Amino acid sequence: MSPRMLCFFLFSFFVAFLPAAEKPNILYILADDLGFSDLGCFGGEIETPVLDAMAAEGVRLTQFYNTGRCCPSRASLLSGQYPHRVGLGHMTTNDLGLPGFRGVISEQATLVAEALAPAGYRSFISGKWHLGTDDPTKHGFEEFYGTLVSAKRFFDPDHLIRLPRGRTARTYEKGTFYATDAVTDHALDFLGLARETPDRPWFLYLSYHAPHFPLHAPDEEIAEYAERYLEGWDKLREERLRRMKELGVVPDSTLLSPRSTWQNYGETKTGTNPAWDSLPRRRQLDLARRMAIYAAMIDRLDQQIGRVVEDLKNAGEWENTLIVFTSDNGACFEWDPFGFDIESGNHNILHTGEEIETMGSEGTFHSLGSGWANAGNTPWRMYKHFNHEGGIASPGIVHWPAGLSVPPGTINSEPAHLIDLLPTAVAAGGATYGGELTLPGADLIAQLNDGNAGERTLFFEHQGNRALRKGKWKLVAFDDQAWELYDFSVDRTEMNDLSAKYPEKVVELNAEWEAWADENQVTPLPKDLGVKYLKAD
Repeated sequence: MSPRMLCFFLFSFFVAFLPAAEKPNILYILADDLGFSDLGCFGGEIETPVLDAMAAEGVRLTQFYNTGRCCPSRASLLSGQYPHRVGLGHMTTNDLGLPGFRGVISEQATLVAEALAPAGYRSFISGKWHLGTDDPTKHGFEEFYGTLVSAKRFFDPDHLIRLPRGRTARTYEKGTFYATDAVTDHALDFLGLARETPDRPWFLYLSYHAPHFPLHAPDEEIAEYAERYLEGWDKLREERLRRMKELGVVPDSTLLSPRSTWQNYGETKTGTNPAWDSLPRRRQLDLARRMAIYAAMIDRLDQQIGRVVEDLKNAGEWENTLIVFTSDNGACFEWDPFGFDIESGNHNILHTGEEIETMGSEGTFHSLGSGWANAGNTPWRMYKHFNHEGGIASPGIVHWPAGLSVPPGTINSEPAHLIDLLPTAVAAGGATYGGELTLPGADLIAQLNDGNAGERTLFFEHQGNRALRKGKWKLVAFDDQAWELYDFSVDRTEMNDLSAKYPEKVVELNAEWEAWADENQVTPLPKDLGVKYLKAD
């Protein structure tokens, strides 16, 4: 145990804290590669009754932002910092030689479990870590079950581990293991451990792998959606936008963005997602199966969250548990095996006849792809990796009956960000943040209850893609291309670039972005940032 962690635990042992009944338990639930409109309560057709009910009883955040990619988003959620400030501006597999891009969480970072320990909290994590270090229990968490890196197999129990060393994970009979279920099993085990000390509140980070590729789901779940997506992504995008307007998730004036561009991962070929009706029938069958598996993964995810909700209710903890649900980025456009022609397919992924029925089973590896990801992010442009809304806008749900004073079912459209989750936990838990770095985020609960967050400025960068949100304005750019400017009071789908009309506003906001980038180890940008976006022909 590091000297810093020893100090945290000694302090938490001796500190005089309020009874647990007066402090909320805190549950942060993170989905992986979930699109903005995938949940029922955000306009989707996928069955998500548990999260829908949570939204109906709590608050939906319709302008809740992530960082555009998995590792950086996890760094922001857990540290309360922009990811570059704590070394994770890119991915854990890449040390790009600059302080903001080291591929491992910085020793300067104080994670939420460490911040809550002095207030008496016990902290646990079940699911995906992905911060570059080898043991979350060295960062304030008592127990861990899951994967330290990205998920690659949903039916393989050996892909997930139990920490600290020496702890024994549950065992599963052959053919009964599914990662989303197992992550929930161990989360419930950890809640059981937490209740052995009823005088202390708990923090649980439930970080699911779903619906990240590979697309894997139980057969019975896939069967529920087998016929649902045969009509394609064009019709689905229109249906979702209509429901989003009916639900009040987006204004009635919202326009559907054109089909987004796509590219071969790491290659130069680009294009625009084709019209569904232009694709050969055998290609449509392959693609519809992918979306069916993806939907099944989300359905199963909702069911497993339902097990946690039931457990909290049975334990009498439901009313005073602060729950935040969101996703680490928008839906993922990447094509397997990262080199692919969307219209014709290739021998690795084009299936016919009975072979289509094997997709989603153990040993297969398929991704959602750009066409369906575009639908998942309805009505926004682009996807994971990018700083346009399809990459950085997440569905957000906040539920805390004992702590929220707004009416159930409130829809809040004030901008917020993953950097807000640590200060929210600290404020709710009555903790005093003792980290080395100043927190740039805000207390979500105070903002929601006050009803006026005030004008905020939020910043973004990933793989050279960059953005700034301030008031009604958004400045955004693809990697090394020029800034685009949008007025979000009328155009959140980013269809009318105003940069030529208001060049002085571009200069003003660019100066703010440059100052932030300099202060947060974003610039200078590394020379090789991976995917480069090229405009379609």
